[in-house]
Amino acid sequence: MDVAQRVGATGLVRPGGPLVVLLSGGRDSTCLLDVAVTLAGAEAVRALHVNYGLRGEASDGDERHCAALCERLGVPLELERAQPPEGGNVQAWARDLRYAAGARVAGEHGARLAAGHTLTDQVETILYRLAVSPGRRALLGMEADRGTLVRPLLAAELTRAETAAWCLERGLAWREDATNLDAAFARTRVREGLLPALRAVDERAEVNVLRTAQLLRDEAAVLDEVVATALAGRDRLALTKLASLPPALARLVLRRLAEDATGRLCARAATRLDDVLALGGAGALDLGDGARAIVERGVLRVGRTPARAPKR
Repeated sequence: MDVAQRVGATGLVRPGGPLVVLLSGGRDSTCLLDVAVTLAGAEAVRALHVNYGLRGEASDGDERHCAALCERLGVPLELERAQPPEGGNVQAWARDLRYAAGARVAGEHGARLAAGHTLTDQVETILYRLAVSPGRRALLGMEADRGTLVRPLLAAELTRAETAAWCLERGLAWREDATNLDAAFARTRVREGLLPALRAVDERAEVNVLRTAQLLRDEAAVLDEVVATALAGRDRLALTKLASLPPALARLVLRRLAEDATGRLCARAATRLDDVLALGGAGALDLGDGARAIVERGVLRVGRTPARAPKR
């Protein structure tokens, strides 16, 4: 099957199904937009490009490229322009801005939001998370279908090389972001340093990483059911009950409570189990990632960490 057929077989891009494509102008998002138009029809597809203003004229060039591509494909283009922050994690800021804008546009049009991640991105993500985030979820990778957010190229198990080949075959140019080769970014060091080193150990390294991730996702579904059974629908738990659970299960329960409370991944929560149990009958403890454990009369619940009061 060709690229479009493989994506179509996933069911994530359907004829007439409204879809907003996050379009950076790179090879993967260019491929995704063209495939979406092929499968769903131009009238069902919109593109969103975010100009972060991080690379000066190059950023404006990306915007012009995306506008020309959308005109060629007959797709409406939504533009979001932003001023980069001073300091902080710029990549995290850009990611949050992109997905927030995408969710808004998709919501306005009753559409799903599609990102152009590939199997190549999946391997890099798993290796990066393994290095910076404790816990098994670091190895689970990105989900291909998260309800309103879909990754059709990932579901179709396409690689970066295959999306480039599609674009070349279709006569579609793409933009290269020079920052993707900047070793100042951790992702670049994974892509340009760690992955080649792993391939030198075993040429099947990437395949093995992906197979491991798939096995862990299957096992994670089982563990999630065990955690749900332990909580039995409750959003709190007696500390004595938590202490009586096997430590591995207790850590998972604590993490589930934290993630339910914050609506985000809380990888560090599980590492604070002993500290939470030490609270005894009453107390509070920040778990990291915006979660706070609160014990009252021996019962644990988890809430959001209160915002800090502004300095005077």
